[in-house]
Amino acid sequence: MRLHRLDVTAFGPFGTTQRVDFDELSAAGLFLLHGPTGAGKTSVLDAVCYALYGSVPGARQSGQGTALRSDHAEPGTRTEVRLELTVAGRRLEVTRQPPWERPKRRGTGTTVDKAQTWLREYDAGRAAWRDLSRSHQEVGEEVTQLLGMSREQFCQVVLLPQGDFARFLRADAEARGKLLGRLFDTRRFADAEKHLAELRRAGETRVREGDTALLADAHRMQQAAGGAMELPDRAPGEPGLAEAVLAAAAVARSTAVEHLDLAEQRLSAAEAAQEAADRELAGTRERDRLQRRSAEARRRAELLAERAGEHQDDERRMARARKAEAVAPALDLREAADAEHRQAAAAERAARAPLPAGLADAGAAGLAAAARRSAEELGRLESARRAEERLTGLAGERDALGRQERADGEVLHEAETWLAGWESARAAVQDRIDSAQQAAARAEQLAERRESARHRLASARERDRLAAETEQAGREAVAAAQRAVDARAHWLDLKEQRLTGIAAELAAHLAPGEPCAVCGATEHPAPARRDAGHVDRATEERAFAGHQHAEELRAEAERHAGALREALAAATAEAGDAPAGQLAAEAEEIEREHTRARGAASALHAAQEELRLALQEHERRTAARQQAAVRAASRVGERERLDREAAALETELTEARGDAGSVAARAAQLERRAALLTDAAGAARAAEDTARRLKDTDARLADAAFRAGFDTPRDAAAALLTDDAHRALQRRLDAWQSEDVAVRTVLAEADTAEAARQPAADLAGAQRAADEVGRRLRTAASARDAAARTRADLARLSAGATAAARRIAPLRAEHDRVARLAALAAGTSADNERRMRLESYVLAARLEQVAAAATARLARMSAGRYTLVHSDDRTGRGRSGLGLHVVDAWTGRERDTSTLSGGETFFASLALALGLADVVTDEAGGVRLDTLFIDEGFGSLDDQTLDEVLDVLDSLRERDRSVGIVSHVADLRRRVHAQLEVVKGRTGSVLRQRGAGG
Repeated sequence: MRLHRLDVTAFGPFGTTQRVDFDELSAAGLFLLHGPTGAGKTSVLDAVCYALYGSVPGARQSGQGTALRSDHAEPGTRTEVRLELTVAGRRLEVTRQPPWERPKRRGTGTTVDKAQTWLREYDAGRAAWRDLSRSHQEVGEEVTQLLGMSREQFCQVVLLPQGDFARFLRADAEARGKLLGRLFDTRRFADAEKHLAELRRAGETRVREGDTALLADAHRMQQAAGGAMELPDRAPGEPGLAEAVLAAAAVARSTAVEHLDLAEQRLSAAEAAQEAADRELAGTRERDRLQRRSAEARRRAELLAERAGEHQDDERRMARARKAEAVAPALDLREAADAEHRQAAAAERAARAPLPAGLADAGAAGLAAAARRSAEELGRLESARRAEERLTGLAGERDALGRQERADGEVLHEAETWLAGWESARAAVQDRIDSAQQAAARAEQLAERRESARHRLASARERDRLAAETEQAGREAVAAAQRAVDARAHWLDLKEQRLTGIAAELAAHLAPGEPCAVCGATEHPAPARRDAGHVDRATEERAFAGHQHAEELRAEAERHAGALREALAAATAEAGDAPAGQLAAEAEEIEREHTRARGAASALHAAQEELRLALQEHERRTAARQQAAVRAASRVGERERLDREAAALETELTEARGDAGSVAARAAQLERRAALLTDAAGAARAAEDTARRLKDTDARLADAAFRAGFDTPRDAAAALLTDDAHRALQRRLDAWQSEDVAVRTVLAEADTAEAARQPAADLAGAQRAADEVGRRLRTAASARDAAARTRADLARLSAGATAAARRIAPLRAEHDRVARLAALAAGTSADNERRMRLESYVLAARLEQVAAAATARLARMSAGRYTLVHSDDRTGRGRSGLGLHVVDAWTGRERDTSTLSGGETFFASLALALGLADVVTDEAGGVRLDTLFIDEGFGSLDDQTLDEVLDVLDSLRERDRSVGIVSHVADLRRRVHAQLEVVKGRTGSVLRQRGAGG
């Protein structure tokens, strides 16, 4: 990440717009941010953090929103921070405006505008900025993802607040753990500890629940066994519970089988006694039934004797009704004839009522003759009716001719109007067709030019990319060659040193009495001794291996650079020397021209179709005009013919209508008269016929009644029975006969007569004896069923308990395994010798990395005196693994970091901060941090130490980094030439910038 430019407006102490050009400051590699206390040095860093994350660092987080606004700003000036930076190879611009309370544009008072955020990216191909997002959330996620660090990590590794790391050096393990956990985000390891603990508790709960369910099964088996089963004296979760429950269940099942055998023997004896008692009860019930049957039959015989007189009357009435049934058909015919005659007489009177007075007393024949005369006259009017209908049709035809004449007039007018503008319309459409055809031809030409321009632009962009890569590859090849030369020189130096001290190396293998490998002597009075800088064979071989590896890297870098140069030459040959921006502009212009040409050519088909339709319309209009003229000529003769035919029909109709208003009215009069006469004639004939039939039925009825034995037809009618009365009388006769037969049958039975002669049956006593035997049987059956249920329940519950024990076994094994793992992660296991939690273990590893990275710089700043080491020892009751000590090379002993002096604490905390920045950067994904800030602490250093510290900071430039020192130490202004000064005043602070040469 490299900062380029920062613009702040109405932010913190800055009332107006201030700009920081970090590119100019970073050119020297080391620059100074200074100014008096309270001027706003830290506000510059706050603005950088606010632009990236939307909030400011550390304890200043409370100054958010409207509190970020400068008190020196004009009321109409909005607070804004704009930062331009390069991260992950992308040049971005982030603009943030916090909520702003401004004066209302209308009226009095103020209103609050919402916060605004913009994110833009520089497009090198188009040489312009491109908008990415205006969403707070999207911008925040994009920046965090690109940087790979949270706001807390950024503030620690980029802003490097020295005071925090001085406290870190002196802090206890808990405080160090909190800071490291926040920077390295070890929550996932704490979550892993928590998850394992939850798994352990869940497994323990499942095991306890399984054991509780198993004990519940044991209680149910005890209840099923009637208390004969002893429960194991173990609580849920204790080992051996399942085995004890299964053993007790086996004993209970054996006892239940013995009880079932005894109950089945008792049930067999009770069933035999039940069979004997059932036979005795059945005999007593049969005798009691026969005795009651005999008594009931005698009672019914007495009732039949009492009703014998009524039965004889019913028989006589039934015989008289059967005689009257022979007269019933004649009676029905007489009633039907009488009803028919009355109905016909009423119809005759109704039909004669509307007739004229001259025909009211005429007979049926006279009425029929008058009806025939009216029908004949009606037939003569049919010709007149057709003439009247034709006259109406003629009027319609004359109206149709008028409508046709008007329609043809409109057609002629429209056709002539349209044809008048035909030539001009056809010429306009033809012009559009010609223009579209020309545009289509131009579009084809531009398409070829567009493809050529696109190919050349792609080659130019590939040329520019390859040029940058070739240049970078050249630098890397030069660097690789230099590293190879250095590695070779290092190897040759070591080899020369080894050859110089080879005698000492050979002497190291001499032993008293053994011959020397060089001279063969067995006495070695003065063997050579190794000095402190002796180089052994392994060191030389490692240097030689490094030399070979450097040579391989150099060759690979040169091959890569050569391949890039060849690709660059090919791309340059295709693209030429024109800049990519110029080619892109030319390609865009050709694309726009091609688009316009295609748009114009797309109208060709529509114009051709319009011309085709216009020609068809011209033909249709011309034909319509000719047809309308022909129809107008034919209509003249047709109108004269219709007028002659209408005059002849009018003369005929005048004679046929008479005094009626129309032929139809005259026909309706005749139709009504003929219908009345016809109905009256039919009604008169029907009345005469029904009178004759009524007289015939009276004679036949009198003859039938006499033959059946009745004096008059009235007596025969009185003897008849209705269907319901006949059925009721017949049921009484049949019931009396059936009862008489049934009584005689029962009294004649031998078994019934024999039972009547015996003593009365004691049914209650026999029933009591049978009930007692049945009760004993039910008791035995219940006992047997209870024993069977007990055995079945014990078998079922035992099977369930066995299955439950099998299910619990893997759960218990899983719980034991998880419990051991959770105890190991929590630091409570005996296997964890240092009692370190998982999160502490990870933090200890990170702290060890930080100490190693910090030592490289601390040794240089302290002239090799101090190194930082990590310790796993437990301190008091705190966590282990987070100890930090400093080793003093002058004394060779370790001491606590809290014993360092002020100056020593400064460069130790600075080294720690730089080391932590490297480790956190690697942890965050290796994002390169090209701009760092160091905040205060330089005032505690002497001149020599300050020079050493500045040398360390200046060495960061070797990795193309720029470091900003935030301090008000006056001596730094002389040592650091690139400066950013914050000058405070009554109207707010301003920034003054000076480059390395200024």
